[in-house]
Amino acid sequence: MTTVTQMKCACDSCLCVVSIEDAIQKDGKAYCSDACANGHQGGQAGCGHSGCGC
Repeated sequence: MTTVTQMKCACDSCLCVVSIEDAIQKDGKAYCSDACANGHQGGQAGCGHSGCGC
């Protein structure tokens, strides 16, 4: 059996892959940053990770 330790950030437009252990958990989903976890409220742009334009 294989244990999944990483997954794509739950933000649709984000390209980041996060460690489930280190991810920000919200509503049962894993996010790479507060900006993504909060749905980019108030026009919060991007997660700040290089190469990702979410």
